[in-house]
Amino acid sequence: MSEADYHVHLPVAAQDSVQDFVDMAVRAEELGYEAVWLPETWGRDAVTIMTSIAHATDDVLIGSSIMNVYSRSPALLAQTAATLDEVSDGRFRLGIGPSGPAVIEGWHGIDFGNPLRRTREYVDIVKKVLRGDELDYEGEYFNLSGFRLRCEAPDPAPRVDVAAMGPKAVELAGRFGDGWHAILFTPDAMADRIEDFERGTELGDNDRGEQDVTLSLTCCALEDGERARHLTAQHAAFYVGAMGTYYRDSLARQGYEDEAHDVAAKWMNGDRDAAIDVFSDDMLDDFTAAGTPERAREELAKFAEVDGVDNVSIGFPRAASPAEIDATLEAFAPE
Repeated sequence: MSEADYHVHLPVAAQDSVQDFVDMAVRAEELGYEAVWLPETWGRDAVTIMTSIAHATDDVLIGSSIMNVYSRSPALLAQTAATLDEVSDGRFRLGIGPSGPAVIEGWHGIDFGNPLRRTREYVDIVKKVLRGDELDYEGEYFNLSGFRLRCEAPDPAPRVDVAAMGPKAVELAGRFGDGWHAILFTPDAMADRIEDFERGTELGDNDRGEQDVTLSLTCCALEDGERARHLTAQHAAFYVGAMGTYYRDSLARQGYEDEAHDVAAKWMNGDRDAAIDVFSDDMLDDFTAAGTPERAREELAKFAEVDGVDNVSIGFPRAASPAEIDATLEAFAPE
């Protein structure tokens, strides 16, 4: 296998309880995973869960992947990061990004506007707050002055990673962030986007050795390999068909334009099975690692070996049961 570290991307779908997320994080720590990342969508809030995980674990890094740059102000997001860093004894990592218009407008009721500029301003402001600087900031979205973090600033400050999909957004992550979080990319597309990220690194005069590229990969490894692949195809079809245009456009940029539009059309017309069937074996293998444990590990290696990928974060299909999640965690556990 490659030198990429293995992380865990906790389930995006709601679980039965907060304790389920905590138990998965504890299990990940026991199996030797370096970090656990938690998304925040329209289920339980991520902050409460990450606090619970911090209290239940000792060594595993804990991060948000992602918290959006709309539902909390940048100052509040920085306060939250500082507090989570304290309760986790310095193990917290902040991952932020724009999410997408489906969630931001449909759930939060906020105009999506210019996500690139907004993300840039969030990164700038959050970093200032976490350094303990007094806020003196004039931007397109935020004009702030007169305050600094009332408690002692964390030292070192938590890193601020940026989630991005398009070339300019990935370049922004390299230029202003401490890392990039990627999702739903083929190995070839990851290599192309890493070039964008590293161009941003140069523009920002940053040290690439101090930045991380983390790929969140949907994985499922079961003795029933067909079940694993069906769950994974179902998950991918949901993202392309139900989550607005972001994922559809990303697939189109990666050479799957016809398939992306076909999935979206079938999903929106209510023909979910047909949308899932669009994901051929080759297409599924291009975006995920699924099947029997042996096959899934072989597929994972293609992503982990991409030059410039520092971490692969093992994610799970939305409909996977706790037992199927645990089996997948075991199958990919670091050696």
